[in-house]
Amino acid sequence: MRVVIALGGNALLRRGQLMSYENQLANIRTACDRLAPVAAEHELVIGHGNGPQVGLLALEGAAYTDVPAYPLDVLDAETQGMIGYLIELELGNRMPFDRPLATLLTMIEVDPRDPAFENPTKPIGPVYSQEDADQLAAEKNWVFKADGDQQRRVVPSPKPIQVFQLRQIRWLLEQGSIVICAGGGGIPTYYDEDHKLCGVEAVIDKDLASGLLAKEIGADLYVMATDADAAFVGWGTPEQKAIARAHPDTLMEQHRDEFAAGSMLPKVEAACQFARATGRRAGIGSLDGITDLVSGTGGTLISTEFDGVEYRD
Repeated sequence: MRVVIALGGNALLRRGQLMSYENQLANIRTACDRLAPVAAEHELVIGHGNGPQVGLLALEGAAYTDVPAYPLDVLDAETQGMIGYLIELELGNRMPFDRPLATLLTMIEVDPRDPAFENPTKPIGPVYSQEDADQLAAEKNWVFKADGDQQRRVVPSPKPIQVFQLRQIRWLLEQGSIVICAGGGGIPTYYDEDHKLCGVEAVIDKDLASGLLAKEIGADLYVMATDADAAFVGWGTPEQKAIARAHPDTLMEQHRDEFAAGSMLPKVEAACQFARATGRRAGIGSLDGITDLVSGTGGTLISTEFDGVEYRD
């Protein structure tokens, strides 16, 4: 089975953790412990988030005032290399010696007229107090929005249109490689009026980008690994319950307004889009339960083969 797994940011850096190399490596080791059994049984493509990492690079760049700050598309590319290397290192240590792994810098086309450029929503970097956020906003012209009881920088998050490296990804899979690609939602690019490809200041949502990738490479299953066991309705209330299986149309009709715009909603939307486009399954659940998700016995599964919405006991 061909499986695409998008790793949530918690797989690389947990909320509130210091953004150190040691913390990221420890989290990636844990993630690779969970991914190794899937890779042993299936063709595997891994996507990942990069919000904390690209935010850290932006802060580092802003601190060095001798040169202008590097644009976000370049920082996206840098994080793809760094995170891909660490996943290759740790997952390779858990696989047979002759199983190849490859990290592919992946460019994804966006529309420069996307409304997202007028309304930044994608959180990057660490959280700040209101006072610190106000100071940074004044100094650097950054945009901040609430993240719980703190503030976090947000940048444009345009919708992905096209994955450029599909042929290379398919070839690597045909050679038996585990492929790490579309990291951080891919490197955002667009065609200008002269049809020249250019980078653009943005960070694409990794769940939507990985879902588009999964569709285009004919994945049998698309999984989004997060820090929740499933997608829930009634979250934080006495009526809270996990969704076990759902038809994408019914799920969005009945429960769309219950999913948080900055966290679970993009995952549910990406799952529904993949399910509608392919007739195959998409899953949402925890990294710890990834083997159950892949086997169809855990997490939330979304597919046009299901009727209505079923809840987990």
